[in-house]
Amino acid sequence: MPPKKRVNDNESKSHIKRRKKKNDEGDSDLLGDFGDSADNGAEVVSEEYVDITLEGSMLSGELLFCGGTNWDLVGRNQLPKGVKNKGGPNLWGPQRVSALSGVRVRTVVSGCTSCHSVVISVEGKAYTWGRNDKGQLGQGDIERLDSPTLVTSLQNYNIIDAACGKNHTLFLTDKGSVFSCGDNKMGQLGLGHQSGTVPSPTRISYKGPPVRKIACGGEFSMISDIRGNLYSFGLPEYGQLGHNSDGKFFVTSNKLSFKCEVIPRKVNVFIEKTRDGHILPVPDVEVRGIACGLNHTIIVDSKKRVFSWGFGGYGRLGHAEPKDEMVPRHLKYFEGPNRGASMIAAGSTYSMAVNEYGALFLWGQTKQTGEAAMYPKLVQDLSGWRIRSIGCCNRSVVVAADESVISFGPSPTYGELGYGDNKPRSSTQPQELKTLDGVYVHSVSCGYGHTLFIARSDSDQEKEKLEKLPIFTP
Repeated sequence: MPPKKRVNDNESKSHIKRRKKKNDEGDSDLLGDFGDSADNGAEVVSEEYVDITLEGSMLSGELLFCGGTNWDLVGRNQLPKGVKNKGGPNLWGPQRVSALSGVRVRTVVSGCTSCHSVVISVEGKAYTWGRNDKGQLGQGDIERLDSPTLVTSLQNYNIIDAACGKNHTLFLTDKGSVFSCGDNKMGQLGLGHQSGTVPSPTRISYKGPPVRKIACGGEFSMISDIRGNLYSFGLPEYGQLGHNSDGKFFVTSNKLSFKCEVIPRKVNVFIEKTRDGHILPVPDVEVRGIACGLNHTIIVDSKKRVFSWGFGGYGRLGHAEPKDEMVPRHLKYFEGPNRGASMIAAGSTYSMAVNEYGALFLWGQTKQTGEAAMYPKLVQDLSGWRIRSIGCCNRSVVVAADESVISFGPSPTYGELGYGDNKPRSSTQPQELKTLDGVYVHSVSCGYGHTLFIARSDSDQEKEKLEKLPIFTP
């Protein structure tokens, strides 16, 4: 098994010199005054931070890729106006990527709504490629890239993580700073304004504690700091920002618009609902993990509790009802001794979590037809497997479990399941990737219709095995 990723929480907190504490416990009228009276800015505590260095992933290996590479057309019925079809094959099995030959990779990132990807090398360099019509690749232009290309404007920073939305990207440095690029029409870049395209990574408008976790939904973003506070910005539709509002207002009698959050705004209230309908506050929520779907968010906290909110359609929030939630609501299924969640993930219309025993649960809907799971249900076909990493495409799922990689997803697919040429293109039942027999995969990440793998390449035997895989040269 690979070494565990180190979480340096205590060390990070020891570097904080506290000056003045703001009382955030004044939410006695839990939801009544929450909407407009809550803090709108990110600077919620006046503090001084000495030099802090956050660690990226301790794992490393070689990048493998499968899925659709016709970036302008994936997930669309037709090309946008003025865009020429440059094409690009569907890679039905995992392949090495020629542009990163010899580059050891520690992190791979995409998103369930994303047709672009970020790869981070062990040196902390960020490489991007894919769709770029809104400048989401951070290369300073809007030209599509078919090969991973270094983000030169960030090469002097040690990048430890990234997050991909539909048309925007966040980058996290080892000092807890966040840079954003891409579409900013809904304020999802957190720059203090709304604009069409920001093609170069720009530091977000945030002055709080150093950021430790980042995530992107379709047109909104989430960050959490080293103290576990959660902030959101972008499109508030369906309540996905967690501020007890969907932000809707009428510009004219028949034109609807949204009051978007253009700078990170702290999420102040976390709730649970009792069986008799009472709403109770949940205290001491310290965020440890964030995952976003197209229009919903789930988090896991330091006590392994799960909260979900936003669009409730198809049961993707897991609260046994398809109702939108405007603030983070406790998902009680993962409450109690030995029932907590250790990992979370989100697809466009579904959510997933791994419990403390490594079992995988899914709620929502991965298929366009059929019955939705309105609350977390064990993925029976993976019972007995210990899940180590989860990747969620638009509707497909890819997981690293024990020594194998397993995937499933309904048609249509683009090759993200990785079964190989002349094999079934889709499967509603989880199947092992025979194409990766003998290859140990550290972690996976999925885009709308593609999958990224980090394959272990420490020994000569592992390198020989990887060299037998085909190599993709666009």
